[in-house]
Amino acid sequence: MERKIRILLAKPGLDGHDRGIKVIANSFRDAGIETIYAGLRQTPETIVEAAIQEDVDAIGLSILSGAHMTLFPAVLKLLKERGADDILLFGGGIIPEEDIEELNKMGVGRLFTPGTPTSEIVEYVKSKIEKE
Repeated sequence: MERKIRILLAKPGLDGHDRGIKVIANSFRDAGIETIYAGLRQTPETIVEAAIQEDVDAIGLSILSGAHMTLFPAVLKLLKERGADDILLFGGGIIPEEDIEELNKMGVGRLFTPGTPTSEIVEYVKSKIEKE
């Protein structure tokens, strides 16, 4: 039997726009992936704590506020400190190409920008998790 993928989606920081992440959450659910949506205004600490407690394979962050260069590294650091850096961290939002490259170098997985088909995001997560 195939192991079910579990992911946590969250909106860190002060960004209050959640329509996009809700669409993505539904796409993951439709693809048979167990999806936990942690909601708006989460801190890196609450995101990492929930990910560990829920035993997820991946964390997806949606950041439209411009705080991506602070929030993604903070989550990565906490995952490492908690011994949970095997959890894939990916995300999306309005992120300039040069920041995407920098975050990828730090260890953040793929970052998706507005207009990316949801099927592409789902396939990325499936391919990364199923390889493990």
